[in-house]
Amino acid sequence: MLFRNKQARLSRRRLLRGLSQGSAVGMSLPWLHAMAGESPDDTPPVVDENGRVKPLDRPPVRTAFLFMPNGVNPPNWTPPEIAESDQFELTPMLQPLADVREEVVLLENLHHPNVNMRNGHWPKVPAFLSGGFVLRTSGRDMDTGSMSADQFIASKIGSHTPLPSLELGVDSAYTGVDNVGGGFTRIYGSHIAWRDRHTPLPNEIVPQLAFDRLFRGGAASPPVSGLNLHDPQVAKSLQRDTTSVLDVVLEDARGLSRQLGSEDRAKLDEYLQSVRSVEQRIEASMKPQRRWINEGKIDVPRPGPGLPEQHIEHVRLMMDIMILAFWTDSTRVATFMMGNAQTGRNFSFIDGVKSSFHGISHHRNEPDRIAEYERIGTWHIEQYAYLIDRMRSLKEGDSTLLDNSMVMFGSTIRDGNKHDIENLPLLLAGRGGGAIRTGRRLVAPEKSRLCNLYVSMFNAMGIEAEQFGTSDGKVDLVA
Repeated sequence: MLFRNKQARLSRRRLLRGLSQGSAVGMSLPWLHAMAGESPDDTPPVVDENGRVKPLDRPPVRTAFLFMPNGVNPPNWTPPEIAESDQFELTPMLQPLADVREEVVLLENLHHPNVNMRNGHWPKVPAFLSGGFVLRTSGRDMDTGSMSADQFIASKIGSHTPLPSLELGVDSAYTGVDNVGGGFTRIYGSHIAWRDRHTPLPNEIVPQLAFDRLFRGGAASPPVSGLNLHDPQVAKSLQRDTTSVLDVVLEDARGLSRQLGSEDRAKLDEYLQSVRSVEQRIEASMKPQRRWINEGKIDVPRPGPGLPEQHIEHVRLMMDIMILAFWTDSTRVATFMMGNAQTGRNFSFIDGVKSSFHGISHHRNEPDRIAEYERIGTWHIEQYAYLIDRMRSLKEGDSTLLDNSMVMFGSTIRDGNKHDIENLPLLLAGRGGGAIRTGRRLVAPEKSRLCNLYVSMFNAMGIEAEQFGTSDGKVDLVA
């Protein structure tokens, strides 16, 4: 019935293709009903006893890890007492989750036992997804103790998608050594994704280049802006073909649309409109930089090419690009650093805030400073809520993109003033394809290991794993 009226059965690998100034452009498609019967990966399709291909029962599970630096204000983060019910109270910092609370799990009592306590920030950041003991070094022999959880996922299923993984951020990587803070390389504070215990993966921080990784070259276009925003390669990448990717593939899209049923046509239109929306917002965000012509003749540094002027627009563009990457199955695992360790970003655009995030996190228990610190953290929860709401609005068959995803949000310290590492502030959104019961508070035994959660998340993605990092068990995401 699905293929009535000669509707085409599509391969999950089907792309919209086009040519632009001699360069090939390919856009992955969202999951469509016409793809039923195709396996979600490169393994041979499952057939029944009559040799017929069994239909795909659901889209693949995706996983995202979002990192926020500098911790939270614990009294206004954790509900005051453990109730008999696992429903959780929306404390002041969690109020932005009011409309999406049924999609979220509040995680408690998780931490990394091997986090190096010789510094408040630098070694904790790479340990966020690895759980390893981070070596004190000036940078030549970096060692995080383990690959990161996202890269473990990529090593198992990365070959199933055009991009094995996607690493996004908003801050350029640090350089140098923090001799005052214990002699750690600042590179540690710039990366949560590590291909192996010695090799960080750089974040793409320019929205246009992140977008281009999805549709203009994939893994062949290395992220460079996060390492050095002023590198000539960044400017060269931004100057290449500016033709809308939709204009390039429009003819192929029209031909495909004629082969689809009404529901798939509507989904394809929704997808193309979403891509166009991101393109237009990237274009609009870059206009101020394109009008800037001083070229450094006045002692005012020129903003990096292609970065939106408003921080909220920058953050949300990167989130939207990550959503597109998941929705088109361009990748199934991504990381997003909403700031590097000790970020000096000034958040005075928030009412009641006059300071930088890291500076105000050392609040010295002064009420006015704590209030500013809390407002900045709450702003980050608002962006997380935005991401959750956007993902649940995208339909995938009888479910949503959020239903088929796991989106973890957290920080590597609990309170920025104390740099404490136990009971980290963590949230998990999405149902992981049915592996997670959401809308509740999950209180693990005290000092449980965060790597236990990662093992459970691997299993939810269909990855067989019993141990990762410092894990000594699993977290029950269903009970």
